[in-house]
Amino acid sequence: MAEWIGISRKARRAYGFDEVALVPGEITVNPDEVDTTLEIDGRKFAVPILASAMDGVVDTKFAIAMGKLGGIAVLNLEGVQTRYEDPASVLDEIAQATPEKATQLIQKLYVEPLKEKLIPKRIEEIKKAGVPAVVSAIPQRAEKFGKIAQEAGADIFVIQATVTTVRHLSKAYKVVDFQKFCKEMKIPVIIGNCVGYKVALELMDAGPAGLLVGIGPGAACTTRGVLGIGVPQVTAICDVAAARDFYQKKSGRYVPIIADGGMTTGGDICKAFASGSDAVMVGSAFARTKEAPGRGYHWGMATPHANLPRGTRIHVGTTGSLEEILFGPAKLDDGTQNLVGALRTCMGNVGAKTIRELQFTELVIAPAIRTEGKVFQSAQRVGMGK
Repeated sequence: MAEWIGISRKARRAYGFDEVALVPGEITVNPDEVDTTLEIDGRKFAVPILASAMDGVVDTKFAIAMGKLGGIAVLNLEGVQTRYEDPASVLDEIAQATPEKATQLIQKLYVEPLKEKLIPKRIEEIKKAGVPAVVSAIPQRAEKFGKIAQEAGADIFVIQATVTTVRHLSKAYKVVDFQKFCKEMKIPVIIGNCVGYKVALELMDAGPAGLLVGIGPGAACTTRGVLGIGVPQVTAICDVAAARDFYQKKSGRYVPIIADGGMTTGGDICKAFASGSDAVMVGSAFARTKEAPGRGYHWGMATPHANLPRGTRIHVGTTGSLEEILFGPAKLDDGTQNLVGALRTCMGNVGAKTIRELQFTELVIAPAIRTEGKVFQSAQRVGMGK
């Protein structure tokens, strides 16, 4: 599979969403009759799309709105929602900053200490609305925050870092034992982020209820530019999906994988599922909603890092309501609205009645998929030419 790139050095070719296409099926299905259900540890969700745990995307109000529509929104327990009693003014300040000053301002605002008392408060705000409360923290704070979140009634706990492995080495701080943590937690635990077959297998052995796949593909993430690491999402998802299927045969347990980042349109989301994903996590698509707390702005989770920011603030605008982004009717021509409708229609065209069947769709390498015959769209900057 690898090719020579220099003397004694090979590299494997990897693919992103813009380089592949899905082949229509030999049969087709009524889109209204397909099943898009996501199941995590026995709990079912009608919408297999998660909103990223990013401060410009999810606050308690957004989490409630997403939950009522059948999806999952992950609240970041280390962002402005748990640093400030009233984060509204902070979010206003971030939105009003100039591009040149945005990163410095975000770094300054995130120096404010985390207030543990706000964790149960935010969770209770979500739970009062009768929807699932899903929250996240980095591995170093997982044990402390996990217990607090669980006691407050959280439904799912997410451990998320730029790169997560079972065999993390550190003398400076205590390394979380994922296997022990997943066993002791009484609620499902999702772990991320990862790419790679072997790493995924080791993480699945730790007992999580789900695995996040993706390093650096997010719209507001600069990890790939700053650190040079990452694997294009189609290849990353395929590799981890292979690990999931092998792990199921070995253990009898199915661990859903969630493609995290790199998807801006319904087509990207469909390709993520066809590559083997059970669900997707997106940020910028939801940052555009009227319900998002970012006021039309979106910034990476690592943007506040004091010494080496691996994210930036981007302007995505506000294009519609959360319901329009998820279910339409779409008012834009670029595939960024009615994401569930796009998924259903795609499933119908490839003949997949379930997400599992969609994972076996034929893929072709198609570098011209976005440009073939689209001269006028590109010239006029409409549709796929934007």
